[in-house]
Amino acid sequence: MNNQTITIVSGLPRSGTSMMMKMLAAGGVEPLTDNLRTADEDNPKGYFEFERVKQIEHDKSWLEDAQGRVVKLISALLKHLPSSYRYKVIFMRRAMPEILASQRQMLIRRGEPADTVPDEKMAAMFEKHVAQVESWLAVQPNVDVLYVSYNEVMKDARPHAERINVFLGGALKVDEMVSVVDRALYRQQH
Repeated sequence: MNNQTITIVSGLPRSGTSMMMKMLAAGGVEPLTDNLRTADEDNPKGYFEFERVKQIEHDKSWLEDAQGRVVKLISALLKHLPSSYRYKVIFMRRAMPEILASQRQMLIRRGEPADTVPDEKMAAMFEKHVAQVESWLAVQPNVDVLYVSYNEVMKDARPHAERINVFLGGALKVDEMVSVVDRALYRQQH
């Protein structure tokens, strides 16, 4: 992997971004994290987050430290990436009913209202957002994107780990990447 390139794991919330961060860390890519958000029932293996990414619109200084590493950035913030860096984006996809069910379960566990927006409306909003992000990514000259299906990784992680390895330059430990995929955490299957 190029030491100047910033690898980004992105996607909708609950689409498998934490699992992908764990796979990449196991494969040998150093994650940029701050460990402020600790593992919980929704993500028992941890979130792999870096709090400062949420301020990317106003604070891009942390990107210097992200070079040669992987960082998780939700899809809504991708548009704030400055063109002065090269990025390899691994964009996670997951069946929409599973994303919605997973979000609902997380809200219920937190004691927050889980039924404020009907699933059909939420799905339409998410799908429109993803289409906009994909269109934006497609025209960025400094961004390479690999789309990865969470559902497919959970069925058979190896071919996806091998694709990711090629995408990131061929130096990852594929066996270790495959070994961290925990099918017991594949909840809300549809």
